[in-house]
Amino acid sequence: MKTLTLLLLASFLCLGPVDNVAPSAVDPVEITEWDVPWENSRPRDPYVDGQGRVWFVGQRSDYAAYLDPETGEFKRYELGEGAGPHNLIVDTDGTVWVAGNRAAYIGKLDPDTGDLTKIDMPDPAARDPHTLIFDSQGDIWFTVQGGNFVGKLTKASSDVELMEVPTQGARPYGIVVDSNDRPWIALFGTNKLATVDPATMTLQEIALPREEIRPRRIQLTSDGMVWYVDYAGGKLGRYNPSDETVEEWDMPSGSSSRPYGMAVDDQDRLWFVESGVDPNRFVGFDPATNEFFSTTEIESGGGTVRHMMFHAPTRTVWFCTDTNTIGRAVIP
Repeated sequence: MKTLTLLLLASFLCLGPVDNVAPSAVDPVEITEWDVPWENSRPRDPYVDGQGRVWFVGQRSDYAAYLDPETGEFKRYELGEGAGPHNLIVDTDGTVWVAGNRAAYIGKLDPDTGDLTKIDMPDPAARDPHTLIFDSQGDIWFTVQGGNFVGKLTKASSDVELMEVPTQGARPYGIVVDSNDRPWIALFGTNKLATVDPATMTLQEIALPREEIRPRRIQLTSDGMVWYVDYAGGKLGRYNPSDETVEEWDMPSGSSSRPYGMAVDDQDRLWFVESGVDPNRFVGFDPATNEFFSTTEIESGGGTVRHMMFHAPTRTVWFCTDTNTIGRAVIP
């Protein structure tokens, strides 16, 4: 286990391409990393359950697993060869739902028995379920990146409804659900966001102002603003659904920062990782001041941090890295 409490120098130009460094962006957070015991398995997409265990998938090694942060112990569940899991979420009853990305299913894993029930996609074109998220009813919305769909799984019936994205090659990627159970989606292959009316299941695309924008992950603040990271251009963006305006800020590490994993905390502050610099940097942005206020290097290097989760009871942000670790950032 590696623990990092790092005060960065105000000037860190030597560490990577930096176009626009906010003067206050030096206040670090405490980051702890645990080495995953299965080498080169690409752990990703952590989710904290009701017992404080941190679940994740091994994308390259076809497993779901959890870390007990109190003991440092790991437990692994096999998903079958070729599953290529991309994401998981954990239900209130402890059931683990897994996106079988390479095998075109959503899996329901019983952590007590290890039994896995597979719910296949109703259309073979929906070949790669990507990211899952619950709505307030406990049903699951999800993206299908290569297949170009947004979907909804109704748990009570196991029915899956798919909505095709009109733009070809849109690559539906990150997804969040707002307080009205309306999903918002980042269309990574385009300069667009999307949303679905849950009453009519009608999908709407929303064009962002620059053609070169490539939104990858997405979050919501309590005021209803939709935030995205522009992976291609190194920017943080905010879309206002009320007046359809967009505002953007340059990342601290500039146009090559490749912002990727993203979370929002209980103070509506945005956290994300700049994956285009080595080591990756864990960055905080406060919409109340429109300032980047925190930057911390990830000790293992990170490689790429793909998805993150804020856990309110412990005020921590969890992430996994391509350097085969699970990370925890303690938020001030």
